[in-house]
Amino acid sequence: MNNLSFSELCCLFCCPPCPGKIASKLAFLPPDPTYTLMCDESGSRWTLHLSERADWQYSSREKDAIECFMTRTSKGNRIACMFVRCSPNAKYTLLFSHGNAVDLGQMSSFYIGLGSRINCNIFSYDYSGYGASSGKPTEKNLYADIEAAWLALRTSIDKISKITSPVLIIHGTEDEVIDFSHGLALFERCQRPVEPLWVEGAGHNDVELYGQYLERLKQFVSQELVQKHKEGK
Repeated sequence: MNNLSFSELCCLFCCPPCPGKIASKLAFLPPDPTYTLMCDESGSRWTLHLSERADWQYSSREKDAIECFMTRTSKGNRIACMFVRCSPNAKYTLLFSHGNAVDLGQMSSFYIGLGSRINCNIFSYDYSGYGASSGKPTEKNLYADIEAAWLALRTSIDKISKITSPVLIIHGTEDEVIDFSHGLALFERCQRPVEPLWVEGAGHNDVELYGQYLERLKQFVSQELVQKHKEGK
């Protein structure tokens, strides 16, 4: 079960500490780090080094478009952040929370490809205990992580706080990890949702392989965000 050893399973279920810890053990599966961040003497510039397991698919030119830095959460952890400048003409930046079994190194090539196709920059981060981020992956830390990432993004892109963007929810109907009902619940709670995309037959790790995934994102960026921007003027 999720690569847990027999002794870990016994400890988890025979003498369970609490439901929250059980959920964290089963939900968070941080891989061995596929990258490192090296800080220069000034302490302000970080250099990204990818390991072979990161499976980088582009040249050094694309890698130069990636900016990494560390930020601190309200729980005291330092989390790694990645800003991918995919297009010089991009008007928007997507805040991307990756899956539970990968880190920023493994996602870096995907971010380059995705941002280039939909003409958006990508901002992402590693959860506590993932990649170069400190701490442990728990539900409470996760909330602090996304809050810190959002604050870092707003602080880094001075116009972002002035833009009111609609929300697009995409979810596979056969997601075996995060039940489809979660996507529906998020959609119902959004203040300004656009038409969601429920990908029929898609699971947790293959939704981006469906053609409508990319087409819906293109429509969201090229039409709905543009229209919202015009309405706000």
